[in-house]
Amino acid sequence: MKFFRSLLAKYMLIIFLAISIVQLSYFAIAAFMFGIGKTDISSEVLRESEVEEKWHAEAKSIKNITEETITQHFEDWQKQYPKASMFWVSEDGTLLTKVNVEEQIPSKWTPAYTTKFIKERYGGDPFTVIAFLGDDESNGFIVFEMPKELFNPPLINVYEQYGAIILFGVIAIILFFIVVSFLFFRGIRKRLLHLQEAMEIRDVDGLPIETKVKKKDEIGQLEQSFNRMVCELRESKNREQQEEQLRRELIANLSHDLRTPLTKIRAQSYSLSKEELSEEAQQAIKAMEISIVNIDALIENLMSYTLLMASKYKFEQKEINVIRFVREQMTTWYPVFEKEGFEIDIEVHPFEKNEWQVDPIWLGRIFDNLFQNVLRHANSGKYIGVETESTEHYDAFIIKDRGNGMKNESDAKGAGIGLSIVDIMVEGMDLDWDIESSESGTKIKIKHYK
Repeated sequence: MKFFRSLLAKYMLIIFLAISIVQLSYFAIAAFMFGIGKTDISSEVLRESEVEEKWHAEAKSIKNITEETITQHFEDWQKQYPKASMFWVSEDGTLLTKVNVEEQIPSKWTPAYTTKFIKERYGGDPFTVIAFLGDDESNGFIVFEMPKELFNPPLINVYEQYGAIILFGVIAIILFFIVVSFLFFRGIRKRLLHLQEAMEIRDVDGLPIETKVKKKDEIGQLEQSFNRMVCELRESKNREQQEEQLRRELIANLSHDLRTPLTKIRAQSYSLSKEELSEEAQQAIKAMEISIVNIDALIENLMSYTLLMASKYKFEQKEINVIRFVREQMTTWYPVFEKEGFEIDIEVHPFEKNEWQVDPIWLGRIFDNLFQNVLRHANSGKYIGVETESTEHYDAFIIKDRGNGMKNESDAKGAGIGLSIVDIMVEGMDLDWDIESSESGTKIKIKHYK
């Protein structure tokens, strides 16, 4: 029962119709022709050789050759062959008697005309038989003519008469099959396009929507499988959202809990630094303080990243003078780089339009993360450069270093989160950024399109 509802069964039915429809059309045409030409089909089929032999035999058997005898002979043949024409030409070429002759023929036949007539009629149309009367050629000859189409089989005559109707009938049957096939495959295509549309349309949660299953064939089974997939995706996304929520809460709580012992460690290290210690102990305390600063920055990045991913990081956009803002940022970071022995190269020139619509806290965090990244991962190059660039399409700030590049390993960790925060904040403020990194250094552009 399931098979008969499948597309395969319907397709096989169409193939069966395609094979049998030709046979059925032949039967229908034969029945039509039989009905139209029943009288003609039942009549005797004429043969040229039989008519010719019969005409010669009867012409030879005529004894009393007079006009009345020949006329009677013609009338007898006229009853058998209504469309035939006959005439009698005497020995001296005089046209004596004619029956049903529509063609203009001369009343006096010359040898030349007789020869021409025989030559034109031989094997041509109409079918022509010339026979001498009796046993004596002096009685002249009689001519029998009949259209050759009368010798065709009755079905051919019917076809010639009703050929146009038969042709249109066959064309109608073929068109019917084409229409049925077209409707069948159009229905399949329409359902597949509907399923494709359902795959492309997204619900509010970003997942495809379920489609309505109308039939239980192969496409219907595909639609059911698609609906099951959508349900599984929705359940999986719900579980993922719950797990993500738990993960964010865990990170937030952990970040908060780590701050307290970190603050205590920093206080204790400060107290120890006031004591009289050996040089090695002082170096150890200094290294510990650097580690505490790095851990604090990592915790801050982790907390910020979690808030950004949850869309809970405060965002207040306003118009600021970015040239002045970046110069203030560099003023804050200048002593830090100077302390680490960096060569500092600043070439910040005004743009055509210095005002950008941004969140100053977010923009400040972007530069802080990028400067921290240079300090931690490009310290070997001992170079930091900040410059501006203006093109036809955008204005940009460029931050350069001469480190080993981002593809090389670094002793510091956590830079991935810092750059992820930069990426989210840049996109959130409708800015753009590019990174070019090699073994000779890294160049980062913060772009504002005009």
